[in-house]
Amino acid sequence: MADSVFVVTDIEADGLRPGEHSMLAFASVAITEATGAEVGRFSATLAPLPELTTEPATMDWWRTEPEAWAAATLNPRDPAAVMADYVAWVRALPGPAVFVGQPTLFDGAWIAWYLWRFAEVRLYHGPRPGRPLFEGGGLDLASFAMGATGRSYAESDRSNWPAAWYGGHVHTHNALDDALGYAAALRSLLAAARR
Repeated sequence: MADSVFVVTDIEADGLRPGEHSMLAFASVAITEATGAEVGRFSATLAPLPELTTEPATMDWWRTEPEAWAAATLNPRDPAAVMADYVAWVRALPGPAVFVGQPTLFDGAWIAWYLWRFAEVRLYHGPRPGRPLFEGGGLDLASFAMGATGRSYAESDRSNWPAAWYGGHVHTHNALDDALGYAAALRSLLAAARR
């Protein structure tokens, strides 16, 4: 059986609720389970959906992050085209894909909503027909940090991670920057789990 490929994903949005607000950008960094070697990257900005609203508190926050806002809104593409490209990219990876998020419940909910709406593809196995894009139920980085390091759940929150785990990547709220940092953290955690 082929080595699993962890698809470490970060999203940026103009609110907190998929289907009510729009996902503006996302990025995924694919690494192998066995070695942590990077085997691919995907990033895109998406046109906001005109029928949806923005959340005022989120937009207030974006005004404090002008560089991240510029990155999340640069050259937006049609969401249907982006999601079709993403499905093709994930399916071309060299092994079964496992979705990874920080937290998975947030990032996964956005990707799941957009996948189903624009590509009629499920994120995970479930009651809908067809082949899901990812194996299993996904991997939450904070939960994995807890198991890999023996830290408490509270200590496993991203805000408590050592800077070294990020491999020199700074958390900027640019989806690709953040996905690269989380992929580096996953590499660190995989190494810790094997000790």
